[in-house]
Amino acid sequence: MTTSSWTDFRTAEPDFADTVRRRFAQYKHHVLATLRKDGSPRLTGLEIDFWEDEPHLGMMPESRKALDLRRDPRFSLHANPGPGSDLADGDVRISGRAVEVTDPAVLARFVGERTPPEPFHLFRVEPTEVVRVGLEGGDTIVISTWRPGRPLRTLRRGNEAGTVSEDR
Repeated sequence: MTTSSWTDFRTAEPDFADTVRRRFAQYKHHVLATLRKDGSPRLTGLEIDFWEDEPHLGMMPESRKALDLRRDPRFSLHANPGPGSDLADGDVRISGRAVEVTDPAVLARFVGERTPPEPFHLFRVEPTEVVRVGLEGGDTIVISTWRPGRPLRTLRRGNEAGTVSEDR
């Protein structure tokens, strides 16, 4: 799994990074997928905080999702789709590794700026994939995908068979 920092992503694809960040900012609660000890998925609600311009995930002490991430840092975070079914701003997700922040000075700075309920776990996001799915013209699905070390890939797919095209 090749990981990167959000800063690397933002540097490579600033417009796409801004779009994804704005989409997460629309709602407070999102859905986090982690892996249980037996490898099965666990879905839980979560807030994302772009603290110091990097996405961070805060959790209650010893919560199942925190324990999952301590054991296996792989995750996927899906933005709250919001009300209705139009998804006017698209559907976004970030997948990657969650790295626990343990440096006391960094945690103290976070507490000083954010005043979270204590105690807590704090994880920094290292993305391995960022995806946005949206509609264009009402009937064309547009899928944009970024992975570390690769250019942004955008596919357009219509309702008819064989109507897939890729932006280059």
